[in-house]
Amino acid sequence: MRSRGSQNRLSGNSFGSRVSALMLAMIATMATIYVAARLFQEAESRAYLIEELEKRTGQGQSAVSLDDTLKVTACREQSKKLSVLETELAAARQEGFVPKRLQGNNEKHPTKKVLLVVGVMTTFGRRKNRDAIRKAWMPAGIARRELVDKKGIIVRFVIGRSANGGDSFDKEIKDESSHTNDFVILDNQVEAPEEKAKKIKSFFIYAIGKWDAEFYAKVNDDVYVNLDSLGGVLASHLDKPRVYIGCMKSGKVFSEQTHKWHEPDWWKFGDGKSYFRHASGEVYVISKSLAQFISINSFMLRTYVHDDVSIGSWFIGLDVQHIDETKLCCSSWSPGAICVVL
Repeated sequence: MRSRGSQNRLSGNSFGSRVSALMLAMIATMATIYVAARLFQEAESRAYLIEELEKRTGQGQSAVSLDDTLKVTACREQSKKLSVLETELAAARQEGFVPKRLQGNNEKHPTKKVLLVVGVMTTFGRRKNRDAIRKAWMPAGIARRELVDKKGIIVRFVIGRSANGGDSFDKEIKDESSHTNDFVILDNQVEAPEEKAKKIKSFFIYAIGKWDAEFYAKVNDDVYVNLDSLGGVLASHLDKPRVYIGCMKSGKVFSEQTHKWHEPDWWKFGDGKSYFRHASGEVYVISKSLAQFISINSFMLRTYVHDDVSIGSWFIGLDVQHIDETKLCCSSWSPGAICVVL
């Protein structure tokens, strides 16, 4: 038999359960009423707004404010401009080029349009070569400014970063650059012999983005250049839209791994094992549209072991005029000698 105390506890528990159920039911009812009221309120608001809209429309009044109208108009104008730019970009990409840019030459108060940007390819441990070029044909200070203002020519040494970023090699170049201010340092390019073709591609991408010039040149740091003569040669080609100028050559493709000029991709050049016509690597010049082409399509441009072959391969399938300029052929080239151009 159950005791009286047990019966009282059961009775208390039953009462508590009924109270909890009643409270839950009340809360649920109140929530339902609240939601229904809000929905009714929203419905009334929508009905009112529709009625007002119909009234204003019928009376010829604007359904939106003046600010809203101005915003819509501005958006439409921006949309039109964007459509025009997209059309121009699509057309340019179809041809492999980009529209003419409006930026300046990034030089302080230039008095003459930039004709040529010269990138002198150098590397670590070549300070003597760079100093020799500075003394011979690459001006500094006021003379460098006059070279830009009067002749429209910009000259810079070009170098990448050490594979061990921030080491003594990088620090030496940083220190030299702080004194001479005549370097283009390619931060995302490793400085290594096997990276030469990629480095030159990186230079053209950098140069076309920084300077709006008619021509861009690559020169080795053992080449002496007569800038006046070079400027005169290029001036005669200003009317040509896509030109590739250099000492044109072709030659045998060496498949032997022990050979100095071994080409790992020798099989791509056919059974004759002969390179296509391309400019000799000591110095060559390309027009602005070709530099733009390289910049746009850089991610898909194949590089070979030799930089001059790589550059030449990029223009094979394009409507480009190859100009064999004998003045850009080295007048002397022998072991230990320095190439003299022009």
